Amino acid sequence: MEPFGIAVYDEAFRCVFDKDTPLEELASGFRFVEGPVWDAEKQILVFSDIMGNALYQLDEAGHVQMIRPNSYLANGNTMDRQGNLLTCEHGTSRISRTKKDGTYEVLADQYKGKALNSPNDIICDSQGNIYFTDPIPGRMPRVGIPRPAELSFRGVYKIDVQRGELHLIDDTLPQPNGLCLSKDEQRLYVNDSIEGCIRVYHLDKDENYTGGAIFAKLKTDGDGCADGLKINDLGMVFCSAPGGIQIFDETGNIIGRIFMPQVAANFTFGGPEQKDLYITATSSVYRIKSNIRGLTKKE
Repeated sequence: MEPFGIAVYDEAFRCVFDKDTPLEELASGFRFVEGPVWDAEKQILVFSDIMGNALYQLDEAGHVQMIRPNSYLANGNTMDRQGNLLTCEHGTSRISRTKKDGTYEVLADQYKGKALNSPNDIICDSQGNIYFTDPIPGRMPRVGIPRPAELSFRGVYKIDVQRGELHLIDDTLPQPNGLCLSKDEQRLYVNDSIEGCIRVYHLDKDENYTGGAIFAKLKTDGDGCADGLKINDLGMVFCSAPGGIQIFDETGNIIGRIFMPQVAANFTFGGPEQKDLYITATSSVYRIKSNIRGLTKKE
Protein backbone atom coordinates (compact mmCIF):
# COMPACT_ATOMS: atom_id res chain seq x y z
CA MET A 1 0.00 0.00 0.00
CA GLU A 2 1.00 3.61 -0.60
CA PRO A 3 1.88 5.92 2.31
CA PHE A 4 -0.45 8.91 2.65
CA GLY A 5 0.28 11.77 0.31
CA ILE A 6 -1.40 14.39 -1.87
CA ALA A 7 -0.14 14.83 -5.43
CA VAL A 8 -0.88 18.00 -7.40
CA TYR A 9 -0.97 17.60 -11.19
CA ASP A 10 -2.60 20.95 -11.98
CA GLU A 11 -2.32 24.32 -10.22
CA ALA A 12 -6.12 24.50 -10.00
CA PHE A 13 -6.02 21.67 -7.45
CA ARG A 14 -3.42 23.28 -5.19
CA CYS A 15 -6.02 25.37 -3.33
CA VAL A 16 -8.04 22.34 -2.20
CA PHE A 17 -5.71 21.14 0.57
CA ASP A 18 -3.06 22.92 2.62
CA LYS A 19 0.48 21.75 1.93
CA ASP A 20 0.95 19.82 5.18
CA THR A 21 -2.62 18.66 5.70
CA PRO A 22 -2.50 15.48 7.81
CA LEU A 23 -4.51 12.30 7.42
CA GLU A 24 -6.38 11.60 10.67
CA GLU A 25 -7.45 8.07 11.56
CA LEU A 26 -10.70 8.58 13.51
CA ALA A 27 -11.81 4.98 14.06
CA SER A 28 -10.50 1.50 13.25
CA GLY A 29 -11.06 -2.20 13.84
CA PHE A 30 -13.86 -2.70 11.33
CA ARG A 31 -14.08 -5.40 8.68
CA PHE A 32 -15.04 -3.43 5.54
CA VAL A 33 -16.27 0.14 5.96
CA GLU A 34 -18.33 1.81 3.25
CA GLY A 35 -21.20 4.19 2.57
CA PRO A 36 -20.22 7.29 4.59
CA VAL A 37 -22.78 10.10 4.72
CA TRP A 38 -22.78 13.27 6.80
CA ASP A 39 -25.91 14.01 8.85
CA ALA A 40 -25.78 17.81 8.94
CA GLU A 41 -28.62 18.09 11.43
CA LYS A 42 -26.93 15.87 14.03
CA GLN A 43 -23.37 16.72 12.96
CA ILE A 44 -22.40 13.04 12.79
CA LEU A 45 -20.99 10.68 10.18
CA VAL A 46 -23.04 7.56 9.41
CA PHE A 47 -21.27 4.65 7.72
CA SER A 48 -21.61 0.92 7.03
CA ASP A 49 -19.42 -2.00 7.96
CA ILE A 50 -20.59 -4.38 5.24
CA MET A 51 -18.88 -7.53 6.46
CA GLY A 52 -19.66 -6.60 10.06
CA ASN A 53 -23.34 -6.28 9.06
CA ALA A 54 -23.87 -3.06 11.00
CA LEU A 55 -24.39 0.69 10.69
CA TYR A 56 -22.40 3.10 12.84
CA GLN A 57 -22.26 6.77 13.67
CA LEU A 58 -19.17 8.83 14.47
CA ASP A 59 -19.37 12.24 16.14
CA GLU A 60 -16.95 15.17 15.97
CA ALA A 61 -15.35 14.08 19.25
CA GLY A 62 -14.46 10.70 17.74
CA HIS A 63 -17.04 8.63 19.60
CA VAL A 64 -18.30 5.62 17.64
CA GLN A 65 -21.72 4.09 18.26
CA MET A 66 -23.45 1.17 16.53
CA ILE A 67 -26.89 2.36 15.44
CA ARG A 68 -28.10 -0.76 13.62
CA PRO A 69 -26.72 -4.19 14.56
CA ASN A 70 -28.39 -5.93 11.61
CA SER A 71 -28.02 -3.70 8.58
CA TYR A 72 -28.86 -6.38 5.97
CA LEU A 73 -25.26 -5.98 4.74
CA ALA A 74 -25.78 -2.28 4.09
CA ASN A 75 -23.46 -0.58 1.63
CA GLY A 76 -24.17 2.96 0.37
CA ASN A 77 -26.07 5.56 2.39
CA THR A 78 -27.36 9.08 1.84
CA MET A 79 -29.71 11.55 3.51
CA ASP A 80 -32.87 12.80 1.82
CA ARG A 81 -34.08 16.40 2.06
CA GLN A 82 -36.14 15.58 5.15
CA GLY A 83 -33.12 14.19 6.99
CA ASN A 84 -34.12 10.54 6.62
CA LEU A 85 -31.46 7.88 6.03
CA LEU A 86 -31.56 6.06 2.67
CA THR A 87 -29.62 2.81 2.50
CA CYS A 88 -28.53 0.29 -0.14
CA GLU A 89 -28.89 -3.23 1.26
CA HIS A 90 -26.82 -6.05 -0.22
CA GLY A 91 -28.54 -8.77 1.78
CA THR A 92 -32.09 -7.91 0.73
CA SER A 93 -31.40 -6.31 -2.67
CA ARG A 94 -33.40 -3.23 -1.77
CA ILE A 95 -33.36 0.49 -1.10
CA SER A 96 -34.68 1.35 2.36
CA ARG A 97 -35.58 4.55 4.17
CA THR A 98 -35.22 4.98 7.92
CA LYS A 99 -37.12 8.04 9.09
CA LYS A 100 -35.97 10.24 11.94
CA ASP A 101 -38.54 8.61 14.22
CA GLY A 102 -37.05 5.18 13.46
CA THR A 103 -39.76 4.07 11.03
CA TYR A 104 -38.31 1.73 8.39
CA GLU A 105 -39.74 1.28 4.90
CA VAL A 106 -38.72 -0.23 1.57
CA LEU A 107 -38.55 2.17 -1.40
CA ALA A 108 -37.46 -0.27 -4.12
CA ASP A 109 -36.62 -3.97 -4.30
CA GLN A 110 -37.50 -5.02 -7.85
CA TYR A 111 -37.63 -3.85 -11.45
CA LYS A 112 -40.42 -5.12 -13.68
CA GLY A 113 -41.18 -7.96 -11.29
CA LYS A 114 -37.59 -9.14 -10.85
CA ALA A 115 -35.48 -8.58 -7.74
CA LEU A 116 -32.76 -5.96 -7.94
CA ASN A 117 -29.18 -7.26 -7.91
CA SER A 118 -27.60 -5.54 -4.90
CA PRO A 119 -27.98 -1.74 -4.70
CA ASN A 120 -24.57 -0.22 -4.11
CA ASP A 121 -24.44 3.58 -3.95
CA ILE A 122 -27.15 6.21 -3.69
CA ILE A 123 -27.76 9.98 -4.00
CA CYS A 124 -30.67 12.46 -4.09
CA ASP A 125 -31.30 15.51 -6.27
CA SER A 126 -32.79 18.86 -5.23
CA GLN A 127 -36.33 17.61 -5.93
CA GLY A 128 -35.86 14.59 -3.68
CA ASN A 129 -35.55 12.09 -6.52
CA ILE A 130 -33.26 9.16 -5.75
CA TYR A 131 -30.54 7.69 -7.98
CA PHE A 132 -28.70 4.44 -7.32
CA THR A 133 -26.46 1.84 -8.91
CA ASP A 134 -27.26 -1.87 -8.89
CA PRO A 135 -24.23 -4.09 -9.63
CA ILE A 136 -23.83 -7.72 -8.55
CA PRO A 137 -21.34 -7.96 -5.60
CA GLY A 138 -24.09 -8.31 -2.99
CA ARG A 139 -25.04 -11.64 -4.57
CA MET A 140 -21.49 -12.95 -4.25
CA PRO A 141 -19.42 -14.26 -1.30
CA ARG A 142 -17.49 -11.94 1.04
CA VAL A 143 -19.70 -8.82 0.85
CA GLY A 144 -23.03 -10.47 0.07
CA ILE A 145 -25.22 -13.52 0.19
CA PRO A 146 -24.51 -15.94 -2.70
CA ARG A 147 -27.63 -16.31 -4.82
CA PRO A 148 -28.42 -16.15 -8.55
CA ALA A 149 -29.37 -12.84 -10.10
CA GLU A 150 -32.86 -12.39 -11.49
CA LEU A 151 -31.95 -9.49 -13.77
CA SER A 152 -29.69 -9.99 -16.79
CA PHE A 153 -27.97 -6.59 -16.42
CA ARG A 154 -26.45 -4.21 -13.87
CA GLY A 155 -28.45 -1.01 -13.83
CA VAL A 156 -28.38 2.67 -12.97
CA TYR A 157 -31.80 3.79 -11.73
CA LYS A 158 -33.89 6.79 -10.73
CA ILE A 159 -36.74 6.66 -8.21
CA ASP A 160 -39.26 9.38 -9.08
CA VAL A 161 -40.48 10.17 -5.57
CA GLN A 162 -43.47 12.23 -6.73
CA ARG A 163 -44.88 9.37 -8.81
CA GLY A 164 -43.39 6.52 -6.83
CA GLU A 165 -41.90 5.05 -10.01
CA LEU A 166 -38.59 3.31 -10.69
CA HIS A 167 -36.93 4.25 -13.99
CA LEU A 168 -33.92 2.57 -15.62
CA ILE A 169 -31.28 5.05 -16.82
CA ASP A 170 -28.66 2.64 -18.18
CA ASP A 171 -28.40 -1.15 -18.42
CA THR A 172 -25.14 -1.40 -20.37
CA LEU A 173 -22.43 -0.95 -17.73
CA PRO A 174 -20.60 -4.09 -16.52
CA GLN A 175 -20.34 -2.97 -12.86
CA PRO A 176 -21.75 0.53 -12.09
CA ASN A 177 -20.73 1.75 -8.67
CA GLY A 178 -20.39 5.35 -7.45
CA LEU A 179 -22.46 8.26 -8.71
CA CYS A 180 -22.88 12.00 -8.16
CA LEU A 181 -24.56 15.04 -9.71
CA SER A 182 -22.99 18.25 -10.95
CA LYS A 183 -23.79 21.41 -9.00
CA ASP A 184 -26.46 22.49 -11.50
CA GLU A 185 -27.75 18.91 -11.81
CA GLN A 186 -27.34 19.01 -15.58
CA ARG A 187 -24.88 16.10 -15.46
CA LEU A 188 -24.97 12.73 -13.72
CA TYR A 189 -21.60 11.04 -13.23
CA VAL A 190 -21.36 7.25 -12.77
CA ASN A 191 -18.19 5.22 -12.40
CA ASP A 192 -17.68 1.56 -13.23
CA SER A 193 -15.45 -0.78 -11.24
CA ILE A 194 -14.67 -3.10 -14.14
CA GLU A 195 -14.15 -0.47 -16.84
CA GLY A 196 -12.10 1.77 -14.55
CA CYS A 197 -13.73 4.92 -15.84
CA ILE A 198 -16.26 7.64 -15.07
CA ARG A 199 -19.17 8.16 -17.45
CA VAL A 200 -21.35 11.25 -17.79
CA TYR A 201 -25.07 11.57 -18.59
CA HIS A 202 -26.74 14.84 -19.56
CA LEU A 203 -30.21 16.03 -18.57
CA ASP A 204 -32.43 16.28 -21.67
CA LYS A 205 -35.56 18.35 -22.33
CA ASP A 206 -37.73 15.59 -20.88
CA GLU A 207 -35.82 15.67 -17.58
CA ASN A 208 -34.11 12.34 -18.27
CA TYR A 209 -30.38 11.64 -18.02
CA THR A 210 -29.08 10.25 -21.31
CA GLY A 211 -25.72 9.59 -22.94
CA GLY A 212 -23.09 7.81 -20.89
CA ALA A 213 -19.95 8.86 -22.74
CA ILE A 214 -16.62 8.32 -21.00
CA PHE A 215 -15.75 11.41 -18.95
CA ALA A 216 -12.45 10.18 -17.51
CA LYS A 217 -10.27 7.07 -17.35
CA LEU A 218 -8.69 6.23 -14.02
CA LYS A 219 -4.99 5.68 -13.46
CA THR A 220 -4.52 2.00 -12.67
CA ASP A 221 -1.42 1.96 -10.46
CA GLY A 222 -2.22 0.97 -6.89
CA ASP A 223 -4.76 -1.17 -5.06
CA GLY A 224 -8.48 -0.51 -5.34
CA CYS A 225 -10.99 0.26 -8.07
CA ALA A 226 -13.58 2.83 -9.10
CA ASP A 227 -15.97 3.10 -6.16
CA GLY A 228 -17.10 6.26 -4.34
CA LEU A 229 -17.80 9.41 -6.36
CA LYS A 230 -18.37 13.00 -5.16
CA ILE A 231 -18.00 16.55 -6.39
CA ASN A 232 -16.90 19.74 -4.67
CA ASP A 233 -18.05 23.34 -4.98
CA LEU A 234 -15.50 24.03 -7.73
CA GLY A 235 -16.87 21.21 -9.88
CA MET A 236 -13.92 18.90 -9.24
CA VAL A 237 -14.90 15.23 -9.42
CA PHE A 238 -13.42 13.00 -6.69
CA CYS A 239 -13.33 9.25 -7.35
CA SER A 240 -12.20 6.30 -5.21
CA ALA A 241 -9.65 4.63 -7.44
CA PRO A 242 -6.45 2.57 -7.51
CA GLY A 243 -4.06 4.03 -4.95
CA GLY A 244 -6.65 6.10 -3.10
CA ILE A 245 -8.71 8.96 -4.54
CA GLN A 246 -8.23 10.55 -7.97
CA ILE A 247 -9.54 14.04 -8.73
CA PHE A 248 -10.62 15.39 -12.13
CA ASP A 249 -11.59 18.82 -13.43
CA GLU A 250 -14.84 19.52 -15.28
CA THR A 251 -13.29 18.45 -18.59
CA GLY A 252 -12.16 15.05 -17.28
CA ASN A 253 -8.46 15.82 -16.88
CA ILE A 254 -6.82 14.42 -13.75
CA ILE A 255 -5.61 17.27 -11.54
CA GLY A 256 -4.64 15.50 -8.33
CA ARG A 257 -4.49 12.34 -6.25
CA ILE A 258 -4.78 11.38 -2.61
CA PHE A 259 -2.71 8.30 -1.81
CA MET A 260 -4.10 6.24 1.06
CA PRO A 261 -2.51 3.64 3.39
CA GLN A 262 -5.57 1.39 2.96
CA VAL A 263 -7.89 0.83 -0.01
CA ALA A 264 -10.30 3.78 -0.12
CA ALA A 265 -13.74 2.36 -0.78
CA ASN A 266 -15.78 5.52 -0.35
CA PHE A 267 -15.82 9.03 1.09
CA THR A 268 -18.03 12.04 1.73
CA PHE A 269 -17.75 15.69 2.67
CA GLY A 270 -18.90 16.74 6.13
CA GLY A 271 -18.12 18.79 9.19
CA PRO A 272 -19.61 22.16 10.18
CA GLU A 273 -18.74 23.74 6.81
CA GLN A 274 -18.95 20.58 4.66
CA LYS A 275 -15.22 20.89 3.98
CA ASP A 276 -13.92 17.82 5.83
CA LEU A 277 -13.27 14.78 3.63
CA TYR A 278 -14.25 11.58 5.49
CA ILE A 279 -12.86 8.41 3.92
CA THR A 280 -13.89 4.82 4.61
CA ALA A 281 -10.88 2.63 3.82
CA THR A 282 -10.95 -1.11 4.56
CA SER A 283 -10.88 -1.26 8.38
CA SER A 284 -10.65 2.44 9.26
CA VAL A 285 -12.39 5.80 8.93
CA TYR A 286 -10.12 8.74 8.09
CA ARG A 287 -10.47 12.50 7.76
CA ILE A 288 -8.61 15.12 5.74
CA LYS A 289 -9.31 18.83 6.19
CA SER A 290 -10.16 20.52 2.88
CA ASN A 291 -10.43 24.20 1.97
CA ILE A 292 -13.32 23.74 -0.45
CA ARG A 293 -16.88 22.80 0.40
CA GLY A 294 -18.17 19.52 -0.96
CA LEU A 295 -21.59 18.93 -2.49
CA THR A 296 -23.11 16.13 -0.43
CA LYS A 297 -26.83 16.77 -0.71
CA LYS A 298 -28.94 19.48 -2.24
CA GLU A 299 -29.90 22.25 0.17
